[in-house]
Amino acid sequence: MKVGETSETGSLRILLADEDPGALKVVARQVRELGHTPTEIAVDLRAAADAIARDEPDLTIVAVYEEDRYALDLIEEINAYSTGPVIALLEREDAEFVAAAADRGIFAYARQETIESIQGAIEVSVLRWRERQALYQQVERLEGALERRALIERAKGILMERHDVDERAAFELLREHARSNNRTVVDVAGAVTEGHALLRKGRD
Repeated sequence: MKVGETSETGSLRILLADEDPGALKVVARQVRELGHTPTEIAVDLRAAADAIARDEPDLTIVAVYEEDRYALDLIEEINAYSTGPVIALLEREDAEFVAAAADRGIFAYARQETIESIQGAIEVSVLRWRERQALYQQVERLEGALERRALIERAKGILMERHDVDERAAFELLREHARSNNRTVVDVAGAVTEGHALLRKGRD
C-alpha cells in the first residue's frame, strides 16, 4: 500500500538505512511494534538504491550519527531514488542539522530509540507527502487546462485564417466536428494544429 493510499496509522513498508547493524535491529524492532514492515540494510548508497528500486518502500528512515556531511549527502542521494518521504533518525537534537537536512529533502526527523518520536515522524511525513502529492496533482491539472486552452486557441486562429471566419465561428467549427465524429474539442484542435483540415462528417 502506497503512502498516498494509507492512513497515518496504517501499515507501511519502511526502508531502514543505518551503518550500525545493532542499532539497525533495534529500529527494525520498533518499526515492527508500530505495525509497519521494515527493510533492513546497512548504510550504503548502492544497497539503498537497489532496495528502493526492488521494494519501492513507502518511506525511508536514515540514521544519522556524528558525520553530518556524510549523512546529508546520503539523505540527498536516497531522496533522489525514493518514491516516498525520507525521515532522519537522530542521536541528539540538532536544529542546525535538521534545517540542513530539510533542504536536502527530509520530511521529518525523530530521536533514536524513542518509539513515540518515530511514530510521530512517520505520521508527519505521511501527511506532508500526501499534501505535496495533492499539490502536484493540482498543478498538473492547471497546467493541463492551460495547455488545452492554448491548443484550442491555436486551432481557432488557424481556422479563422483558413475559412475567413470570426473567433466564435471557428470554435463552432471545432465543436461541431468533434460532435459529429465522437471526439473531444481538444482532439480536433490538436488535429487542426497538426495540419489536418476539417472536412465533412466522418472524415478528418
